[in-house]
Amino acid sequence: MALRDTASLLAGLLVLFHTWGAWAVVEVNMEDKVEVLQGQTARITCIFTSDDGIGATTMEWHYVISSRQKQRIYHQSSLMTVVDQSTPYTDRISVNVTRASKEIVLTISNVQVEDEVEFVCLITTLTDGIGEGRTKLRVFEAPNPPTIESVRTGISVNERHPSKIGVCEVKNGYPKPNITWYRNLTPLRNIPDELSVLSLITRESSGLYSVTSELRMKVVKEDEDADFYCEVTFFLPGATSMTETTRINVTVYYPATAVNIWVESPKGKIKEGDTIELHCRGNGNPLSSIFSIKRPKEDEGKEKSIMVLDDVTRLDSGVYVCTSTDMETFEGISSNTTVFVNYLDSAVVTPQGTIEVAQGEELKATCNALSSLHTETVWLKDGEEFSKGNTLIVKNATFDTAGAYVCVVTVPEIEGMESSSTLHAYVKGRPEITEKDSTEIESYEKTVDLSCRARGFPVPEIIWTTSDGKVHNEASQTKTEDDVVSELTVKVASDMTAVCSATNKYGADTLTFNIKAITHTTTPASTTTTFTTNSYTTVKTTTAIQPEKVKKENNGVIIAVIIICILLLAILGSVLYFLYKKGKICGRSGKQDLTKEKSNKDNIVVEMKSDNTEEAILLGVNGEKQPPSDQGGEYLNVQK
Repeated sequence: MALRDTASLLAGLLVLFHTWGAWAVVEVNMEDKVEVLQGQTARITCIFTSDDGIGATTMEWHYVISSRQKQRIYHQSSLMTVVDQSTPYTDRISVNVTRASKEIVLTISNVQVEDEVEFVCLITTLTDGIGEGRTKLRVFEAPNPPTIESVRTGISVNERHPSKIGVCEVKNGYPKPNITWYRNLTPLRNIPDELSVLSLITRESSGLYSVTSELRMKVVKEDEDADFYCEVTFFLPGATSMTETTRINVTVYYPATAVNIWVESPKGKIKEGDTIELHCRGNGNPLSSIFSIKRPKEDEGKEKSIMVLDDVTRLDSGVYVCTSTDMETFEGISSNTTVFVNYLDSAVVTPQGTIEVAQGEELKATCNALSSLHTETVWLKDGEEFSKGNTLIVKNATFDTAGAYVCVVTVPEIEGMESSSTLHAYVKGRPEITEKDSTEIESYEKTVDLSCRARGFPVPEIIWTTSDGKVHNEASQTKTEDDVVSELTVKVASDMTAVCSATNKYGADTLTFNIKAITHTTTPASTTTTFTTNSYTTVKTTTAIQPEKVKKENNGVIIAVIIICILLLAILGSVLYFLYKKGKICGRSGKQDLTKEKSNKDNIVVEMKSDNTEEAILLGVNGEKQPPSDQGGEYLNVQK
């Protein structure tokens, strides 16, 4: 009976539920799309409204495989929660349910491009029936920076069909990036028989897109300076982004309508010896024409746009012609330029080579050089400027006048353009011995080195003689153009003289060296010592004298100086004693008995001992000799 009542109750409830379902509906709200970058996490929200509680609600997530097929990936009821196995999302999804707001959030981690599908949220209740919502998951991936490559060959304006300009490429983007070509900021569009853009789209194994775009067009002369580049447009969550490639240029071949020839180097005036570089160019592309440069007095030119002439001379002056010939039409146009090579001939000095003048006479010479430009002339002697102008005049010639005179001719307008020539001047006369100082020589050695320099022309000969009558042929001689240096080493045993004689055909000159022999002597050292004994203090002075060379005749002077010093010390001692007895010093009264026996405290003793004396003399204030307390030096004993 109880079972029948329960069954009847359940049947009634089902009928009631079906009756409510006729007018109650589950409402499900979801976003149209959710956008996310590849590799990030997507969150898809499903919000539903129902009078039933969560416990009486079944929730499912599906993704759409095709228009007629979908795959469940998640199921949740009051009794269980199941993540379906063996789906692409088994390990990457989680579901969070908020009971109060009836909000269900599906979270998908590490989103990939193949996840770009439609996701379905399916809600089933006991009383309100079934409701569903759908959200499209959009996945994005920014592509790599685009690249552009231009053609490496030139393009002629005479081509009949569009020529390849360059290729742009962008890789690994999602969705597919778009490429637009630009010429000088102007976008390019297809023009039949004039311009075409061909794009190739590649789907990589990763699911990303790569796009290659090729530009072909007929070029005109103005395209030589045109900038070509690509603009790449790609999509990101909630935005559209754009990037550009670098600019490229193409080489355009077109015929010239004018041609020009000029001297590229050197800049400014040209001189003999320079290297000339001639350039020839037309206002067309050089590769579209054949250039030839013809030298003066030549019938045909050489096929080149640059001509280099090394070590040019005045014979290279003339008119140079450049001709440009179009390689397609074989029509030619020409232009010319005049080249002038400036010259400076070698300087010529008159008289040439050498000149000889007597002492007191006038030295005169001239210097000239033929040049295409204005010149300036200077004369140099010993590296310094001696005079200016073409003519060299030296009055009253002396031996100082002799030497090399260099004539330098320069062209002020062109740096480095100069010529020079040298004149050697000789002044005739009797010899003169120079460097006559130091003829008095004191020698401590067994030998002495002598040197004698003489000048004159002809160059003199030097002969050495000594006071012993010997002629020294072993002396060395070094000759130059106008002087001679002779060196001699002589032995010195005693005082002697050496004579240097310089002679030529005009006379002679002599120089005498007086050599004095010096012997070696040394002096002993003296010392100073300070010590105290009872009631007096002794100061001992020690003076270290290094051995030195002293003449024998100086000993008497030294002895005289020592005697004078001793006398001065004796006088000083007497004065001090007198003042002491008179009470002028140390508080003593002058009334004291002068005959009072002297004590050691009243003694003033002065001792001077010379290194060259045999006996030390000690003087007291009473004139008595005092015994020395030390035999090693000088003493000054003063005690109050």
